[in-house]
Amino acid sequence: MLVIRSALFNTFFITFTAFSLAAMAMSTLFPRPFIHWIVGCWSQTLVCALKVLVRLEFEVVGREFIIDGAALYAAKHQSAWDTFIYFLIFKNPSYILKKELHKIPFWGMAANKYGAISIDRSGGASSLKQLIKDTKNRLLQNYSVIIFPEGTRSAPGIKLPYHPGIAALYSATDVPVIPVAVNSGLFWGRHSFIKRPGVITIEFLPPIDRGLKRRDFMEKLESTVEAATDRLVAEAILKFPETKITLE
Repeated sequence: MLVIRSALFNTFFITFTAFSLAAMAMSTLFPRPFIHWIVGCWSQTLVCALKVLVRLEFEVVGREFIIDGAALYAAKHQSAWDTFIYFLIFKNPSYILKKELHKIPFWGMAANKYGAISIDRSGGASSLKQLIKDTKNRLLQNYSVIIFPEGTRSAPGIKLPYHPGIAALYSATDVPVIPVAVNSGLFWGRHSFIKRPGVITIEFLPPIDRGLKRRDFMEKLESTVEAATDRLVAEAILKFPETKITLE
């Protein structure tokens, strides 16, 4: 039954996302609120499909730490689920994405129109300067900027190096930096066909103090996100024992 439910969702996900990307691309001809509405509908529909087809839901913990306005959210990244859920949590989100993703047909056009920020991880100092410039621009427009410090998805229990881009943004901006933990990889794993039922938890944590030295900031961010993520993973395994298979 799990395989059938996963197959149904995967088929729906691919088909509906392809249709949505075409609609997003066409919406670039209109003012940004139009694509904002389409992206919101796409995200909400995927959440509903997960609930109906997979019996997978989600909960948000720590909403009191969400800022109504400009802020940086440094988030753990475990699953494709993470790439759309923030559209439903924030009023005006902007993801920091790898430059390669902006080259995907339709998606690149839509991402640029929506306000996503592109980063060339092989571009050196010039790329970092552009990242800071673009992020400041979004923050001035009261965007909630989401960055995945590891730069890619990591499986539950796996810790990848945190890239220095988040430290540069912390030093160059004057907005709260809010760590975010998640256990989505237990239910929707990286490159995994199977989607498991249960409840994904995404947790917003207290903002990191301003004025820290770069090294201290990175240590604080990483330890905070990783400890909270490990806790969420452990709690989910106790509540949904079948998810332990993801770690094996």
